[in-house]
Amino acid sequence: MEQKEIELLKLLEKNGRMDNDTISKMLDVAPVEVEEMIKKLEKEHAILGYSTLVDWSTVYEYEGVAALIDVKVTPVRGVGFDKIASRIYRFPEVKAVYLMSGSYDLSVSVEGKTMMEVSRFVSDKLSTLDTVLSTTTHFILKKYKHDGIIFDEGDDDDKRIMVTP
Repeated sequence: MEQKEIELLKLLEKNGRMDNDTISKMLDVAPVEVEEMIKKLEKEHAILGYSTLVDWSTVYEYEGVAALIDVKVTPVRGVGFDKIASRIYRFPEVKAVYLMSGSYDLSVSVEGKTMMEVSRFVSDKLSTLDTVLSTTTHFILKKYKHDGIIFDEGDDDDKRIMVTP
């Protein structure tokens, strides 16, 4: 991958809404070249999608719950952790799955409408999978920073969208 493509990915990762003209000036290339690079990176699956980071605590009457679940599993011969990770990430409640080092194997990020809904997901769906040995659920009480963006930094708009290097 070329250096300009890596720089482009870093810019889009910080702000997926940045327009091609702005990017072209920052990378010192033509806007059409930016468009071609983006199409190439999408085709190669370096760019998997575009998303918006929402501070749900500011949305009136939104009552969602998020949790991180530590999962210990028995790896399957020949496929390791991939098969169980695949089964887990297919549940609609699951937002992310990571293979971890340390005292547990997988870290699973889930969201639900209530704590009871997340608890039922763990007890009825996740912990009943054949290779799952144990789970530990950690409910998220407050977000301070996510994907480099600081939450609740006051009313100053410049601080709310601050992206750290």
